[in-house]
Amino acid sequence: MLTSRDLTVQQLRCFVAVAEERQFTAAADLLNVAQPSISSQIHRLERVLGTPLFHRGHRPVLLTDAGEELLPLARRVLHGLDDIFHAISEVEGLRRGHVTIGATPSLSATLLPPILNSFHHDYPEIALTFVERDSYEIAEQLEAGVLDLALVVMPLRRATLQTTVLAVEQMVVMLAPNHPLASRETITLADLRGVAMIMFSEGYELRASTLAAFDRAGFAPTVALDGAEMGTIHSFVAAGLGAAIVPSIVAYGHDSVRVIHLDEPHLERTIGLVRPVHHELSRAAAALYSEITLYLTESGWPSPSSELRAP
Repeated sequence: MLTSRDLTVQQLRCFVAVAEERQFTAAADLLNVAQPSISSQIHRLERVLGTPLFHRGHRPVLLTDAGEELLPLARRVLHGLDDIFHAISEVEGLRRGHVTIGATPSLSATLLPPILNSFHHDYPEIALTFVERDSYEIAEQLEAGVLDLALVVMPLRRATLQTTVLAVEQMVVMLAPNHPLASRETITLADLRGVAMIMFSEGYELRASTLAAFDRAGFAPTVALDGAEMGTIHSFVAAGLGAAIVPSIVAYGHDSVRVIHLDEPHLERTIGLVRPVHHELSRAAAALYSEITLYLTESGWPSPSSELRAP
């Protein structure tokens, strides 16, 4: 028994062509196929529908009542298919699309803006959504399918996620220009014993790694201000509230503070680009993925003074 599953797009195209041209030969020329092929497709369509669609004894060919009923429906189906193929073509050609990217606070404030600006310039019709979270929350959202890509601080070991190491960044000490340690070329963690420190708020990976470093050194930091955010820590340091251990890319470019290399121990962090393992990247997300890796390869991040190196 024939069913609607036996109805094909080609049958509908042949039907509409014959109905509009009123001739099988003219329809064949229009579709650039042989006339017997047109006749065969129409016969198959009529068998599927169980009724004749044309009065074949007339010249030009005339539609039956069933054919008249089918014609506007067939046109609507074919127009809908054309819309589908056009929409997919737009997406595949990166003229339309959407990408949701996540990043930790320090990376969203430094690395991400120039990349997204460049990407928007290259693909202005692709919509971008940005989510700022800590690495743990980002991992959860990647696994849930909320995010397409994310920039995180490593390690982030989850079997459901694929991570590409982008770069390794040095930690530095940021001080007010008049701080007693501001004239030093390098600073060790031991030099910070008893020094007033400004600490990032809970949730920053850097806070946890800094506290762990102090613990390994055998003393706790003297916390003058707790709960700073990436966007405000420069102001607190410049005001003289204390020193801060920060990623080098966050520290440079501010004349109101002094940046000094941290030595003994040498602290660093690894930056990774993460995507779900089992989700195929869309063309738009794949383009942004390439934009991120290309930016670090060609442009640096953002300059040699930032003490960032490729892995």
